[in-house]
Amino acid sequence: MEKLKFILFFAGLCCFAIAGILSAVLPLSHLSHIPYQKLDQLVTEPSYDFLDLGRRYPEQMKKYYGEATAASFREALKIGRDSYIAEACWHCHSQFVRPVSNEDVRFGKVSWAAEYMNEMFLPHLFGTRRVGPDLIREAGRHSNDWHAAHFFDPPLVVPSSVMPRYTWFFDGEKPNKRGLAMIAYVQWLGSWATPEALARKEQSSAAR
Repeated sequence: MEKLKFILFFAGLCCFAIAGILSAVLPLSHLSHIPYQKLDQLVTEPSYDFLDLGRRYPEQMKKYYGEATAASFREALKIGRDSYIAEACWHCHSQFVRPVSNEDVRFGKVSWAAEYMNEMFLPHLFGTRRVGPDLIREAGRHSNDWHAAHFFDPPLVVPSSVMPRYTWFFDGEKPNKRGLAMIAYVQWLGSWATPEALARKEQSSAAR
């Protein structure tokens, strides 16, 4: 009996060690060779959508962010990312296109490690469920007005939506600081991984 207990105990330790190697050591050793990008490296100018928010909501933009510059855009992205986490959006919206079930047909190119190697993905928001669609390729899929209406009252634009209303993102019917940030953030997701962006990156690398 004592021998069996020892064998089971030793087997348990081995399984624990193997799990640690597979889930921690190997991923870290692989990802450590890919440099993390700082946000100021990834975002060097305000996006079209952020500039459009300034045109649509000039008073709110001036009040909360001043001019629509690269610096104010980065500020909005950080606030949007933090709000996305705080509101637990990642529970229902994953940010990881998996290579199964034709996900690339619905959500775009399958995700790869390097696109998450920037400070905006610490922590990673892969998620486990899709009550709503995956958002890692959300950039440009909808207009700013669509997102504003969707946050204010989701069934206005998606009648079957079970998403709650986020009226605290608004001053009356216009987005406030967090509202502008959330719209800017979801409009930014995946913008660095579009075919056009990847082509520009390849051209830049070839020029070097």
